Amino acid sequence: MDDHEIYLREAIAIGRANIDAGGTPYGAVIVQNGRVIARAANQVHATHDPTAHAEALALREAGRLLGRAKLDDCIVYASGRPCPMCHAAMRLAGIGKAYFAFTAEQAAQHGAANAALYTELARPLDEQPMRVQHLFIADEPPPYAEWVERKRG
Repeated sequence: MDDHEIYLREAIAIGRANIDAGGTPYGAVIVQNGRVIARAANQVHATHDPTAHAEALALREAGRLLGRAKLDDCIVYASGRPCPMCHAAMRLAGIGKAYFAFTAEQAAQHGAANAALYTELARPLDEQPMRVQHLFIADEPPPYAEWVERKRG
């Protein structure tokens, strides 16, 4: 058994244990240089926080432990294909590699909606079921130049 399989099996075990705790079968493990630095199970059921997905919680813990938001030297292992939110969070954290054991299509057969979300988000904004629109505010300059200046100190 190679390392990837070992870490995926651990993520699966975390997800299975989460079922017993009343949650969904999602677990995640984050590895840096061959060492597990964070583990998490989906906690939406316990916290009522819709963002408390296993991958997101593991990213938060890894960032806290490492003292940085960029986790480009880490690998994420997830029991199921990460949802679009978690996928985006991994990208924002600089994750270059992630592995998952079960597909979104497998999950969809049992009522999970991730596969449909990926399809919806690929459509133009005006064709998506949730309306997200740009509203120009003429008297408000974008704050990005101020942000860059502040970072320069």
